[in-house]
Amino acid sequence: MSLAMMLTTTASAKIVHTLGDSTMAPYEEQATVTRGWGMYFGQFLTDGWTSINYAKGGRDSYGGYDELWQTAKKKVEPGDYVIVSFAHNDEKNGGMDGRQLRDYYLSIGDQAKADAVDLRGSIPSTTYRENLKKICDEVRQLGAQPILVGAVCRSYFTGNSIRRNGRHDLGDSFSILTEHGPTTGNKVAADDHRMDYTYHMEQLAQEEDIPFINLTEATARLYESYGPTKCNGMLFDGQGSTHFNTTGALLVARTCAQLMKEQGILSEHIAIPEDLSVTPLDGNFGQAYVGQTLSKEYTLSGFGLQPESGQVSISATDGIELSTDKTSWQSTLSLSYQASTLIQLFYARVTIADSTPLEGRITIASGDKTIEIPVAASAVVLEGGTEVTAYWRLEQDDSYTLDGPATITPESWTGMYVQRYANPNAKTVWPEWTGFDASRKTQRNLLTGDNWPADEIDDNPDRYIQWGIKPADGMKLDIDQISLFVTGCGGNGMCCHVYYSTDNFETRTTIFEMNKMPANNPQWVEAKPVLTIGPGQELLVRVYPWYNGAATGKTICLSDLTIHGMASEAATEGISKTMNHELRTMNSYDLQGRPFAEPRHGIVLVRAEGGPTKKIIH
Repeated sequence: MSLAMMLTTTASAKIVHTLGDSTMAPYEEQATVTRGWGMYFGQFLTDGWTSINYAKGGRDSYGGYDELWQTAKKKVEPGDYVIVSFAHNDEKNGGMDGRQLRDYYLSIGDQAKADAVDLRGSIPSTTYRENLKKICDEVRQLGAQPILVGAVCRSYFTGNSIRRNGRHDLGDSFSILTEHGPTTGNKVAADDHRMDYTYHMEQLAQEEDIPFINLTEATARLYESYGPTKCNGMLFDGQGSTHFNTTGALLVARTCAQLMKEQGILSEHIAIPEDLSVTPLDGNFGQAYVGQTLSKEYTLSGFGLQPESGQVSISATDGIELSTDKTSWQSTLSLSYQASTLIQLFYARVTIADSTPLEGRITIASGDKTIEIPVAASAVVLEGGTEVTAYWRLEQDDSYTLDGPATITPESWTGMYVQRYANPNAKTVWPEWTGFDASRKTQRNLLTGDNWPADEIDDNPDRYIQWGIKPADGMKLDIDQISLFVTGCGGNGMCCHVYYSTDNFETRTTIFEMNKMPANNPQWVEAKPVLTIGPGQELLVRVYPWYNGAATGKTICLSDLTIHGMASEAATEGISKTMNHELRTMNSYDLQGRPFAEPRHGIVLVRAEGGPTKKIIH
């Protein structure tokens, strides 16, 4: 009863914030089949409640506090809820604390080993608990309610059971940092919970009177109910034993919502649908350039459907096409279900033919149940500006060319360096349409320390390569293309994500994901975003690499990065337009701040002695 009273919501509370790792994170449907359960949690909230998902791949509890929570806390209001779920990446370094391990190597003067340490990782009974507590304490200080959620299992089966390490208990094999260095292969009895992350999360929850959801145990039961073969085939993304496809992510989100409802947490504002539902219900495709095609992914789910087997029909009005495989497109779909259950992805796409806004609807019907999704899309026409192109060839060095009024953020490396510029033994196989031959060189990049760790399955937030662009003073940039080539050299295990961001990576958009890239086969990455970079903003592009398994000397190879757009005058208070002859006696500057004698054609900044800066346009 006291817990229910504590969790009574206020009239103004409307948001559940979710902090977690790649198993919870949002993914771009065009870039990957992987899905995080946080993407679907919001569909089980009612009465105006919504969910904001801050989760990112590769984050441990340190990153949860230092990065994700620092972003989320700016938006948390009294009465909100904050779900906190970490463990996967806290298990790095065999259960040792990555920061303590680095400091040990520094203390003995081994800079090379210190540089090679993965800084992620925490100790379940100490630093893991401390990081979770810091987040929860600050959530409460803001008048919001923390909820600790045990991390979802990995599908590590022994027979038909999820084994110990799949449940985030490293007790069968873990490492300890001693005064003489790390020891590995340590083991404790099954009833010894010292290396059990979920156990220590639950203990913290009890001590601090914080609601706890044992999603670790719940997902173990879910996986075991399917069995090893069906579990991996139906719930996971085909890239290992950790990341979900849509079905798995949706079922986990539903399981978490169900457990919260059963425990009296937000119970009045959680609905668990037992009939047909679709997410998202939003059919706004946004804006696109004329001639561009936009697509949107929908998840259709039904539980307890009647009759036990049947058909669901989906139809769309003119200008909207539907598909279940993104290959065959038509205006209608017919989907079969069995055992009263349906979980099915389908896709809708529209092509922006001209400047006329597109309006229509998608209709889903089964028996007497009908769901309608209004569809809208509009065109963007770029005209009246100055073309901007930033280009990094990346064949001999990291230099770039820039055409148009913009400022470049040069290429930089975090946790990485350029090994060399070379064609990998003249074996590079470029796409035929490029006309390139095997002699064309690439920039070969290697991680600091040269050795790729054995257990990486996602981003390391401390390892990436970055470029950027921002508009010149008083201008804005409409970006319509980001492109580059990326591949691995030395083996077929190179993996990477490519993202862009306009807020210094507080949020990010995925434009490419690939696991186990074929060596020496450059992959063409191209995004055509509808993206405006205003004054004071910066577009950053990052490549985050990792390798599938322990390896030495394998490189990620990059070339031909291009950022393209149109620059135009931004609406800036205090800047006026005037005629050329009125400003002849004033000091004049180009958009890079370089002085010249008189205004010339184009956009010019002028300043009178002691007066304001103005802009003249010819």
